[in-house]
Amino acid sequence: MTTEAIPAPMPGDAHWMALALAEAQLAAEAGEVPVGAVLVKDGQLIATGRNTPVAQHDPSAHAEINALRAGAAALGNYRLDGCELFVTLEPCAMCSGAMLHSRLARVVYGATDPKTGAAGSVLDLFAEPRLNHRTLVQGGVLAQECAAVLQAFFQQRRSAARAQAEPLRDDALRTPQERFDALAGYAFAPHYVQDLPSQQGWRMHYVDEGGEGGEGEAACCLCLHGPGEWGYFFRQLVGLPGLRTLVPDLIGFGKSDKPKREAPHRLEWHRDVLLEWLDRMQPGAMVLAHSAAATDLAALLRAAAPGRFAAMLLVPDGGEQIGGAWRAPFPDRGYEAALRALGPIATSSGPAPAQARTFVLQARNAMGYSNT
Repeated sequence: MTTEAIPAPMPGDAHWMALALAEAQLAAEAGEVPVGAVLVKDGQLIATGRNTPVAQHDPSAHAEINALRAGAAALGNYRLDGCELFVTLEPCAMCSGAMLHSRLARVVYGATDPKTGAAGSVLDLFAEPRLNHRTLVQGGVLAQECAAVLQAFFQQRRSAARAQAEPLRDDALRTPQERFDALAGYAFAPHYVQDLPSQQGWRMHYVDEGGEGGEGEAACCLCLHGPGEWGYFFRQLVGLPGLRTLVPDLIGFGKSDKPKREAPHRLEWHRDVLLEWLDRMQPGAMVLAHSAAATDLAALLRAAAPGRFAAMLLVPDGGEQIGGAWRAPFPDRGYEAALRALGPIATSSGPAPAQARTFVLQARNAMGYSNT
């Protein structure tokens, strides 16, 4: 008795889009906007393409165009009847036009492009009834993965542009961002300031979250860490309803620049930087929340600006073991001048979630806001 062999199933859309994503990654590694494409016919890979306009000095060298050119050469025909093209980003008008001219049977894309997408986002060339060819279009295949590659690329580009606009002094170090990437519960938008008179060109990082949404008016809270700590101490407070949190990293700590020498690190200097920064931010009246290690600095700050703070509150320690988070800003001893001048690595952890919610109520009460 003989049995017929069962044909292997043809790869699905996700398989081909994964190959296009691999092309997008190669584009990113080459410094190009990470878009990748693959051309498929009858379940077989015909050609690949990725963005190369920068390398080729060619505005038409999009991933889709490169894949179409390679596919036409491989098949020996500029008509690509029966072919499907998979691309990680919704095609633009140029690429959509080329796809229609090539007589593709189907186009599949990942992420939408709200700025230049011509498959439905800005316009839809494929739905134009006056054109003499119909190409099926499907979007959203591995959309999150495709969007994540683009977002990571542009975030890195923005970071590089920011670093170029905010140069690092020769006598300071700047902790690489990857030292912080694995930390849980601190994926907040970074903000930086570098031009305050007291800063002397050293960049300070801070978080500014909350103040919108929720019930009632949001109280404003300046969260002040002490020596050996950084803004991570307040991670449970940031983003809680009813509270706008301003969380600076003192220069020498956290994501702020690290002067190589110990001399700048006096509490009075940090106080002066913070006062100038608050004048820039203009947050109005606020609660001054501080860790136990920041008690002395908080007292200096309040004494220098007594009318700015409605209350000063000690933020409790939750007792969690997070030694790795405190070590993150200091890859080696060269970064540790502030620790040597002001105090060792912290042993505190910041408030537990339940403590954080109670603290919000205390902060709102201190400023006269209703908690109902």
